[in-house]
Amino acid sequence: MKPENENFFERVYQVARLIPEGRVTSYGAIAKYLGAARSARMVGWAMNASHNIDDIPAHRVVNKVGLLTGKHHFDGTNLMQQLLENEGVEIKELKIVQLEKYFWDPFTELKAEL
Repeated sequence: MKPENENFFERVYQVARLIPEGRVTSYGAIAKYLGAARSARMVGWAMNASHNIDDIPAHRVVNKVGLLTGKHHFDGTNLMQQLLENEGVEIKELKIVQLEKYFWDPFTELKAEL
């Protein structure tokens, strides 16, 4: 992995660690917060690479419409969904119900803390 990717991934992880329990954000929202609005896919790569890092709640990062697109990167068939439901997030057909209710936007919530 290129050093600049490692740095970007670590910045993604810093944001992901701040997502509150019972809330979710999107790949694009993290990218926008980091000043790389067109890098949602790279945020997804970072989340995929984080599964061996215990303190990163990758299950709280979904696509822009609330689909659990990263679910196949979790052990077990429905682990991502189970983790979110255990935190009180309602999911139907692999999509978060009322995404706006659970959505956490780092751009407004963190106000450039990182």
